[in-house]
Amino acid sequence: MLNFIYWPVSWIMWVWHWVFDHITPNTPGGNGIAWALSVIFLVFTLRAILYKPFVKQIRTTKKMQEINPQLQAIRKKYAKDRVKMTEEMQKLQKEHGFNPLLGCLPMLLQIPVFIGLFHVLRSFNRMATGMGQLHMTAEQTRNTGNYAFNPEQVQNFLDARLFGVPLSSYITEPVSEFQAFVQPGQPIDFTRLNIAIVVIPMMIIASIATHMNSRASVARQPEAALENPQTRMMNMLALYVFPLGILVTGPFFPVAILLYWMSNNIWTYGQQHIVFGRIEKEEEEARQAKQEKLKANAPKPGARPDRAKKNKSSGSGQTPLSLDKSDDSAEEAALDAASDGDNTNGTDDSSSTQHVVGSKPKPGAKPAGAASSKSSGNSGSGPKKQGSSNQRNKRGGKKGRR
Repeated sequence: MLNFIYWPVSWIMWVWHWVFDHITPNTPGGNGIAWALSVIFLVFTLRAILYKPFVKQIRTTKKMQEINPQLQAIRKKYAKDRVKMTEEMQKLQKEHGFNPLLGCLPMLLQIPVFIGLFHVLRSFNRMATGMGQLHMTAEQTRNTGNYAFNPEQVQNFLDARLFGVPLSSYITEPVSEFQAFVQPGQPIDFTRLNIAIVVIPMMIIASIATHMNSRASVARQPEAALENPQTRMMNMLALYVFPLGILVTGPFFPVAILLYWMSNNIWTYGQQHIVFGRIEKEEEEARQAKQEKLKANAPKPGARPDRAKKNKSSGSGQTPLSLDKSDDSAEEAALDAASDGDNTNGTDDSSSTQHVVGSKPKPGAKPAGAASSKSSGNSGSGPKKQGSSNQRNKRGGKKGRR
């Protein structure tokens, strides 16, 4: 049913075994190393293919952490309207180019590979009973091909030893199935204790490596992300539940599967340091570029900023207008004072002059008192002369009467 997974996995493993089989000696121990390396490099091949999705996963996680406060605000605002909340969250994620699927893609792609490798390793020994098992005899299973591997390669795998035990053996395996790992008529050269001695340390190493990788990933999370209940739950699973799961399920998995876990954790540890270091370097370069841009736009020491220049220029442009207006008002006031001087006598002229002088000039205008007094003085010269001639006539009249 899952042959589209089993065949590619077996072919990749076949290629790497062909490479290492020409390097290692043709002995049970040498063959064990060649098969072990083929499993390890199967993992490395898969992780190399998933490198770019892994980088996108890290960037997606960072984007999620950046927009997390906005998501929390949307959840709080539309707590009673689930449909509106979902629409707003999807809109926000689309604006920031956030794709939740990219965060799970590397993990999702590793699951079928793990299932395929587990099935291919278990299919080297087909003596087991149960779902998907053929319940073959030892002779039949040694002469039956396994996907990309021919019967001779199957026999080579079953006879290979890593630390004295077969690669597809496991602690809980029935003793009756041990016969497939030796040639017909040959005694079994290992025990369940031998398998446990090899498997238990590998289980512990794989569990600790899983915990350390999760711990390094959690340490890079910001404090805002750690306040999210869902993030805390996922961190708890990664830090404690998954490592504990390896210890619990380890006795049921073949030696080669534990090699898969160990090599996968080694790759993850190195890849995390490389990718996170590169991303931190890019962020530092972006910050420096931003600071340099701000420094370039900043005014030099002793120079006035652009805003002051703009304000100064705008203020100087308004000043002449205000002066013109004030001059016009002063002229109008002077004309009014002159007209009043022509229509009234000297006493009225002085009162009107005092009234004009006492009035407050407009802001920026020249005092109107001087102009009005001057104009009133000029206009009042005529009445003064006329008054002096009248006085002379009156004096002349008095002299005539005498």
